[in-house]
Amino acid sequence: MSRLIVISNRVSRPGKSGNQGGLAVALSQALRESRGIWVGWSGEVTDHFTGHIGFSEDQGVKTATIDLEEQDVDEYYNGYANKTLWPLFHFRIDLAEYARDFEGGYNRVNRRFAETVSPLIEPDDIIWVHDYHMIPLGQMLRDRGLDNRMGFFLHIPWPPTRLLVSLPHHTKLVQALFAYDVVGFHTEEWLESFRHYVEREMGGTVAGDFVTLGDRTIQAVACPIGINAKEFADAAVSDDAKYMFETVSRSLQDRAMIVGVDRLDYSKGLEERFGGYARFLKDHPEYHRKVVLTQVAPPSREDVESYQKIRATLDSLAGRINGEYSDVDWTPIRYVNQGYPRDKLAGIYRSAKIGLVTPLRDGMNLVAKEYVAAQDPEDPGVLILSRFAGAAMQLKDALLINPYSPEEMSDAILRALAMPLDERKKRWRAMMDSVETQDISWWRSSFTSRLSAVRRDAPTVEPEPAAG
Repeated sequence: MSRLIVISNRVSRPGKSGNQGGLAVALSQALRESRGIWVGWSGEVTDHFTGHIGFSEDQGVKTATIDLEEQDVDEYYNGYANKTLWPLFHFRIDLAEYARDFEGGYNRVNRRFAETVSPLIEPDDIIWVHDYHMIPLGQMLRDRGLDNRMGFFLHIPWPPTRLLVSLPHHTKLVQALFAYDVVGFHTEEWLESFRHYVEREMGGTVAGDFVTLGDRTIQAVACPIGINAKEFADAAVSDDAKYMFETVSRSLQDRAMIVGVDRLDYSKGLEERFGGYARFLKDHPEYHRKVVLTQVAPPSREDVESYQKIRATLDSLAGRINGEYSDVDWTPIRYVNQGYPRDKLAGIYRSAKIGLVTPLRDGMNLVAKEYVAAQDPEDPGVLILSRFAGAAMQLKDALLINPYSPEEMSDAILRALAMPLDERKKRWRAMMDSVETQDISWWRSSFTSRLSAVRRDAPTVEPEPAAG
């Protein structure tokens, strides 16, 4: 059996946390089954890069990590990945920073990964590279003589051609994807944007799932990631979840809770969400003292200036809204800058009458699926979901809104609060069917089955029906 070699920016070790995310759980299972290795950055900084690999094994999952220099972190991670590609790929061209040093650091770190990983790879290994941090890695591995089956999955949106062409050396970045055999996106929209760029800017051709550029043909597919639905539903009735549910319910004093759970990131639309909620409070004073918005927003990328600004803005907005509408025994917004373990988070979801998931742009958004999975089937809450999240393509029975419109958000909150039980149950059941059918295992097997079907003696992939 071929080993699976997973390469990503960071590595998740099973032994480090009992609350791994769904992606880590799915990949860990595949790595155990194939005797594979998960390779990535350790998160540690070293004075001088040596190429030393730190090996570890936890619960049957082998990991191999490298330390990076401070300059690497500044230019590759904080720089090109999070100041250039992240905003651009999330349609925020106004926030994208283009610096030659950033791109140089990005390519340097990818070369260091290629040099470090190459000796670990055996001829029959299947290589699966993840996300925007590692786009050039496949070509750099090919340059070192590796002809293994190799796939790449992008976990964020792919931008329209008119935006991508603003990136210096954009053609070179896209060209690098043709070193892989299978390239995956979450949605048909992101896939179509990739195809459009290849056809219009590079003169490539598209035939079904196959995209050809010069003498290289790859398979480019839409393969939406899911969650471990059963495990999350079970977590929602665990002891920790029940404790959190009861704690939150007591504190609400029979008020309806709206919940949002997001990293502190401008792509999540948190400013717009606060604005939409404020509009609801303004338009519907009859709901004052009857509703609470709980926003859980753990900080992220605190060294990046744009993230510091959004935190300051949200602090100010929450204070202004609470100052305007609060009473001595009611605060309309509970704004929490910390994260919670999975079981407790499931309890928070289950206690909320409304899940408010309103990113301005998102590759998928698993919070929406987690909220659905955590609900009580006999009394489910209502999901309000941005139509610009990848999850909107699957969760069509949510209340889909334009997150830029405070009026639309206000109307959706009112509709959700008044929605009859029968309608809530019908909408929840349809969404839960999708969450259960296209779960994290379906996603993993759908992608890896295509990658396993690659013929080693040809540059194309034989068509393979999706798993599940």
